Amino acid sequence: MKVFKFGGASVNSTTAVKNVKSILERYAEQQLVLVFSAIGKTTNALEKITTAAYGNHPDTGILLDDLKSYHLEIAGGLFPDPHHPVYGQIQEIFNRIQSLTKETNCPFDEFYDRIVPSGELLSTTIVSNYLRESGLDPWLVPACDIIVTDPRFRDAAINWSETEKRITEKVAAPILTGEKKIIITQGFIGATADGRMTTLGREGSDFTASILAFCLNAGEVIVWKDVDGLLNGDPAIFQNLVKIDHISYYDAIELAFFGAKILHPKTIKPLQNKSIPLRIKSFFHPESGGTLINNQSPGEMDVPFLIKKQNQVLISFVSKDFSFIAEDKLHLLFGIFNQLNIKVNLMQNSAISFSIIINHPGHKLEELLGILRNDFDIRYNEGLELLTIRNFNEPELNSLIAGKKVLLEQRSRRTIQLAYLS
Repeated sequence: MKVFKFGGASVNSTTAVKNVKSILERYAEQQLVLVFSAIGKTTNALEKITTAAYGNHPDTGILLDDLKSYHLEIAGGLFPDPHHPVYGQIQEIFNRIQSLTKETNCPFDEFYDRIVPSGELLSTTIVSNYLRESGLDPWLVPACDIIVTDPRFRDAAINWSETEKRITEKVAAPILTGEKKIIITQGFIGATADGRMTTLGREGSDFTASILAFCLNAGEVIVWKDVDGLLNGDPAIFQNLVKIDHISYYDAIELAFFGAKILHPKTIKPLQNKSIPLRIKSFFHPESGGTLINNQSPGEMDVPFLIKKQNQVLISFVSKDFSFIAEDKLHLLFGIFNQLNIKVNLMQNSAISFSIIINHPGHKLEELLGILRNDFDIRYNEGLELLTIRNFNEPELNSLIAGKKVLLEQRSRRTIQLAYLS
């Protein structure tokens, strides 16, 4: 049994959806579990809709209509019959979104998790209908029925025992009995035990595939992307990149933690626990080998890995009474970060100050500052970039930061991280 994860770029057009079918036909004899992300930039669009709706902005309806038109255009190229049931299913999802945009009497993160996962519901509705029309007979299993989480909205933790039980009942059983050969579900989405929708964090579809593979004892996970495998940087940002044919779990999880756009940071651990290999392959060139990630180290690599995070904030907390930033103050700070679900990308402390680099948290920035102003003098800089180079060398480093005003720098044996004004 294999678990496939298809990202948004793999289903962002009529042609792309048809290509998914051709990939699946290569594995006609395999038992497959398919995890789909939202189509194209749908998640970004739904985030804008969520923010607009929560602020009662008049553009909410326009944004929603634009997103609906985008999905109907893709569906139109796949289902020429205007009376096909898929159109009623799409309309039902958009009716639900429109209704939810008016229910703003809850914290923003919970509101987010009610609306943004609609992207995955739309993509799996369109793809499952198309594959069924094509004779592949998939079975759509809602992720909310199998991925059980705690109620930490936008970054939910998995209830592993209940999740494994449900996946065994609703996914493994139909495959092992021969009832179905292909199961489809949504990435990124979970639900609490009492049925409230949650999400696993941005790019969480990779993690969903990993959860399924772990619970199913899958033979392999394949993540289908628009590149031929793992590159040593984001091709949208860096030039002259090289493909990595093989990397260990250890290196993969380190790169994901630093922000490499290869996998969700939580993806690797469940696979490593059961030695399930993961392969990154191109949906443009499915015949190529891609990149293999497993528990075998290929040896020391001297290729520099380049990772850039944009829209970063540097915040420095300075003790008001010149007392040390010691365990008691760090306990206070990290308690607040955890309360607000703020992830720290880089930290550095001196005797009386503590500095962090974080992704810009939007409206939570003022909330964070308001909570801690009584305890600390606070300085912060917005609009920064955070550059991480693993296996760095000085010439490469100097060329990348030439002319940049570096505000924070941290080095270890293999890695350097620099925050600078973008």
